[in-house]
Amino acid sequence: MNTIFNTRRAWLGALASALALSTGTAAWAQAPAFPSKPIRLVVPFPPGGATDILARLLGEKLAQAFKQPVVVENKAGAAGIIGTDTVAKAQPDGHTLVLSLSNSLLTNQFLYEKLPYDPQRDLVRVYQIATAPLVLVVHPSVPVKTAPELLQYVKANKGKLAYGSYGIGAYPHLAGAHMSLTQQAEMNHIPYKGEAPMMQELIGGQIQMAYASALQAKPHLEAGKIRALGVTGERRMATLPNVPTLAEQGLKDEAYRITGWLAVAAPAGTPKPVVDRIAAELRAACQLPDVRSRIAAMGFEIKDSSPEAFDAVYKQELPVWERLIKQSGAKLE
Repeated sequence: MNTIFNTRRAWLGALASALALSTGTAAWAQAPAFPSKPIRLVVPFPPGGATDILARLLGEKLAQAFKQPVVVENKAGAAGIIGTDTVAKAQPDGHTLVLSLSNSLLTNQFLYEKLPYDPQRDLVRVYQIATAPLVLVVHPSVPVKTAPELLQYVKANKGKLAYGSYGIGAYPHLAGAHMSLTQQAEMNHIPYKGEAPMMQELIGGQIQMAYASALQAKPHLEAGKIRALGVTGERRMATLPNVPTLAEQGLKDEAYRITGWLAVAAPAGTPKPVVDRIAAELRAACQLPDVRSRIAAMGFEIKDSSPEAFDAVYKQELPVWERLIKQSGAKLE
């Protein structure tokens, strides 16, 4: 009797496995061929920046993996809105992607009164490549060596200091506004058209503090033209290992712990198998030693991501960015 029962159980198990395999095979058979033509990787910022450099580096690796050209296209303008909108309205077949910063994929929806796309509805999150912590830097004339000392200094010099940013609503603006508000410092915010002019004004002493990328700040730090007080995020930067995080120094507010990021998104409606394939190839590319070293040198922290992991991070950070933008009072048309 036991022999008959065991034989029947084994037969049912084999039948279930066969059905599962045939179902999976059918699903893949129904999935569209991908890639079937060159892939368009849109960067919604000008050539030469960190996002553009990263896109071309990853584009080269993806082209090898997909056996199709990956064409990097710069569509700059309106804080990443123009290029991102192009992808949001593209055919959802995986052949048009956007590699962008968190502003066009997340924060712009709270900053702009009218946005031509809804980043939550019109885009699918594919892969979070890296976080982008920034360095809190000051002009050498500011007589402080640590972040807590800076808080005391701005509070004691109410209305006398100015901080820079590379755009209204960008992280340097939001973090500076948070510091000014919490310390009742009434600092002046000076927005610039890019990070390079902001850094030049800081070096020249026209502004006293700013949040800057390691890529821009490191040469000036080494030359002694500016001073680093701390970095945002939860970990020290590999490229600036001796600079402690702001959190390490007691600045525990979420404004100092959150970071921007670089990520890839696709038009909503892109088939899940295609999204998963792109994410898998991006993950493989980001594990390559030459890619990892290049990303780290730019001051970014590589993420081991997936569509599901990226989506979870997005939903967790969404209310934080919304609060910071509302607190800053920033609003654009």
